[in-house]
Amino acid sequence: MHWDFALILIFLGVAVPILGRRRIRQLLDSPETSKMDRLSIYASTIAFQWLAAVIILWRTSAHGITLAQLGVAIPKPALAIPIAIVLAALISVNQIYSLRRLVAKPSEIKGVLPQLALKLFPRDAVERLIFFALVVTVAMCEEFIYRGFVQRVFQDWAGGYVVAGILGSAVFFALAHVYQGRKGLTTTLIVGTLFSIVRAWTSSLFPTTVGHFIADFSIGMLAHAKLRRATGAGSASESQR
Repeated sequence: MHWDFALILIFLGVAVPILGRRRIRQLLDSPETSKMDRLSIYASTIAFQWLAAVIILWRTSAHGITLAQLGVAIPKPALAIPIAIVLAALISVNQIYSLRRLVAKPSEIKGVLPQLALKLFPRDAVERLIFFALVVTVAMCEEFIYRGFVQRVFQDWAGGYVVAGILGSAVFFALAHVYQGRKGLTTTLIVGTLFSIVRAWTSSLFPTTVGHFIADFSIGMLAHAKLRRATGAGSASESQR
């Protein structure tokens, strides 16, 4: 394995989980987030993700790895496009169902993910616009980083063994989301494995990028208002105006 690839993997597998968990812990410890807090988080995440993607593109290009080899292509459109549509539909249904189930059990809203949703998800038109840019960035960059670069590196390292690439990608993707707690980590590992299989099957990042975007955008647009109503925060804030 090339030394620069090894450094990137160490950063993704060690630094990213540690920094992410520390940042989220600080957010959970704060009583509330302001508009500027949320916009700052959106902007810094966008900048970091694009920087990471550009560095990886730079180093892979230096070693003669093409964009097509990283999945930035649609070599089988007749397969990739229908799979993208089906994946997006399934994820949409799952997100709506999961949110309704969560709202029906207010006691579970005290968990890590619901609390993050209450503090981080957009609350007005300006925040929704920047959040949209964030979701586009995360979908494109994380798929390129984990299903493109990491999956390719592990597959090549294992002598072309596809399963090694799938497992390596899924594990690193899950580690990047360790801040979500044990339940979130397990869910992310399962979703990461599914996405890695789709990427290997279609030889493209297109279906997983679409699925990733739908997953984050749908929950980001719906979760905050529904969770606030479920906890009574929405009615309380209205009464104070």
